[in-house]
Amino acid sequence: MDAEDPVTAIRNIGPAQAAQMARAGIPSATALRAMGADAAYLAMLRSGTEPHFIAYYVLHMALQGRPWNDCKGAEKAALRARFDAIKGEVGGVRGDAALERILDQIGTGLRR
Repeated sequence: MDAEDPVTAIRNIGPAQAAQMARAGIPSATALRAMGADAAYLAMLRSGTEPHFIAYYVLHMALQGRPWNDCKGAEKAALRARFDAIKGEVGGVRGDAALERILDQIGTGLRR
């Protein structure tokens, strides 16, 4: 990662997600912003990151400078549809969509 422009400089992105981005070839905050959330998440899945809806929408919120838990209602539903489509592009990734939806409703996730 670029020490001058770390992805962790972006609100809501911590060391674990930064490591996943590094494995996906996303070296900096500038590169992440240029890619956008969907392309970055797709690259992360292709490099071995397990799919997780909350991580996906947190990435969207991060790139908008919003709190991670600011995603609600119709916006969250639209992001869920995009997440499912991205997951489908990769194919063969694990993840129980029904379980993820239930855990999302109560504010937790598969990997905490």
